[in-house]
Amino acid sequence: MSVTIDITGLPQERIVFCPSPLAELGAALHALAEPAHHPRLHAWTTTTSAALKPELADRLHEADFMWNSTRSDILLPARPRETLAEELDDLDRMDDEKFVGSALEISCNSKYKQGAPSPLVDERMRRRALDLAAARGPRQTAFVERMLADPPGTRAWIRRLLEDCEEAFFADTWRRVGIQLAADARHKTELMRRKGLAHAVSAASSAMALEEDEQGSRIVVDKLVQGYTSAEGTGVTFLPTAFGWPHLFALHAPGWQPVVQYPVPAGDVGGAAATELVTLRLDALAHPMRMRLCRSLARGSNTTSELADAYNITAPEVSRHLAVMKKAGLLTTQRRGRYVLHQLDVSVVARLGSDFLESVLR
Repeated sequence: MSVTIDITGLPQERIVFCPSPLAELGAALHALAEPAHHPRLHAWTTTTSAALKPELADRLHEADFMWNSTRSDILLPARPRETLAEELDDLDRMDDEKFVGSALEISCNSKYKQGAPSPLVDERMRRRALDLAAARGPRQTAFVERMLADPPGTRAWIRRLLEDCEEAFFADTWRRVGIQLAADARHKTELMRRKGLAHAVSAASSAMALEEDEQGSRIVVDKLVQGYTSAEGTGVTFLPTAFGWPHLFALHAPGWQPVVQYPVPAGDVGGAAATELVTLRLDALAHPMRMRLCRSLARGSNTTSELADAYNITAPEVSRHLAVMKKAGLLTTQRRGRYVLHQLDVSVVARLGSDFLESVLR
């Protein structure tokens, strides 16, 4: 499955790589809310959480449905600014219906791909937002009720919360990571200019690719959801993030400019394995005989005959199992004269846990 962004006929100047303070704050807040998703950030999340004043931590918990299990689209600006204040000013100019509809996207919405009316104007969506909030506890229910009853007041409350986060920890964090993200965006922009969009997209994440044929051009983002959007008349914005791994966000809601938030290379050690490849590797290792073969293949190189003798099965049986493992990229092979030696690629297996985590959280 994947999210497809149609860019047929889109001028290259409408494809932008640029850091966003608001998007990075959203990524940082998600890491604080779900530290188990981000083991590489353990030191930062632990230190930052411990330093939060109880009152601010309490308010963050109240509003965390906007960045917890999913990310509200309002936190992924299509036109990034240099400062958080400027991006919050842009949010203030958004109409209430669009803002509230996005802010209350607190679970995977079955109508996200088709678009849904705002709960401010649609009673069914209003009931749905309240039901989802009720499942998350009385505090979030009260917050959603307040937002539906008083959008301007609640929007001002959200802005103050984000400004207080900037004062408490994010300003220092942004000074540190903003330089890195700006450099990454410049690199991707120059790569796009010199070698083309396909190189820039794949350099941003190996879970993204540019596909071109007689029907047009599209950016395909490997996700566990199926989605489609068009950049016609708008453009595409790519937001680098230092806090994002293992997530790769693709904003594809109808009526919104497509935005992709990708983890910077430093947070993508070894490259991102496609979901299909992770599935292939897990299937390959699920067979009991292939698991037994791994015991020998992990310790050293073996020929097909050696493995057949060791496990008392026929050489053709061994060959069939090895073919499955090789297709999944789990083996290395080398030829010595008339012998072919097989060995488990331990580095690939060692990454499988993080690859699986990335594929399901992407």
